[in-house]
Amino acid sequence: MSRHLPRVNSLLPGGVWSAAPTPFTGRMEVDLESVRRMVDHHLRLGVKGLFLCGTNGEGPWMTNAQKRRFVGAVIKRAHGRLPVAVQVTDNSAARIMDNIGMAREEGADIAVVAPPYFLANVSPETIRTLYLDVIRRSPLPVGIYDRGKSSSVVVPESVLRDIYSEPNVVVIKDSSADPARMRIALAAKRKNPALCLLNGWEFNCIPYLQAGFDGLLLGGGVFNGYLAGHLVAAVQAGNLKRAAQFQAGMNRMMWAVYGGRKITCWLAGEKQLLVRMGIFKTWRNYPGYALTCACRRAIERTLKRDKEWLLP
Repeated sequence: MSRHLPRVNSLLPGGVWSAAPTPFTGRMEVDLESVRRMVDHHLRLGVKGLFLCGTNGEGPWMTNAQKRRFVGAVIKRAHGRLPVAVQVTDNSAARIMDNIGMAREEGADIAVVAPPYFLANVSPETIRTLYLDVIRRSPLPVGIYDRGKSSSVVVPESVLRDIYSEPNVVVIKDSSADPARMRIALAAKRKNPALCLLNGWEFNCIPYLQAGFDGLLLGGGVFNGYLAGHLVAAVQAGNLKRAAQFQAGMNRMMWAVYGGRKITCWLAGEKQLLVRMGIFKTWRNYPGYALTCACRRAIERTLKRDKEWLLP
């Protein structure tokens, strides 16, 4: 039976959430042993919540069976110690509702809706109708993942205002890097203080925290979550100089792991770091990111230089 949160105005923890990667075996099967180690590592880092099957979690590429297996394994290992949100994005309300049904059956707390991968007959009204249909019918509390203008389907600001005001929306991940869209989220929180706002633009966290966001939802949270937690605490204490030092350290670590500013290794680099930390077994990934010699060397340097943050 699902242990999901109450339907309306659920109080969620701020701080650092992780958009967790999915570990695979050499045959591209979900690696359950690595899942267990990954959940334990997140707890060690002080991460407050997990977001599964997003882009960093390879949800858009995984089969339905893989997603179910992964979600179920994470929730079993978390055992109520962390809220678990699952991305359920798809191209129609009917398909999204099916995905929410799976997440609920496996015990997820929140269903997260990002812009559709593809949508015909695109207009503000068709986008609004899709979101509102799902939000109002969902048996789980809903999270909204705003990717701004980087999505193939861009959710207009007028639609954001409408969907953020829905009582079943409990959390927002804003990765838009757009001050106007940030202000829309903050306005929604003023009307509903229980709404949890998480910044997903991990290379520039301080302005969001200063503005009133509750925390961060990071693709690198599985390795930089402990450092990011110190960044959040520094901002809350008003020590912006120290916070800026933590942000610079996070950025340096992420560029090294992801293959530089062109992000040539991205998922392969993140997973290889986890292999070297004894958490994952392989760096296999669906999008086919390779692991270059330069990226391997950068990861080894990071392991030595940042061990206190990686393995606190």
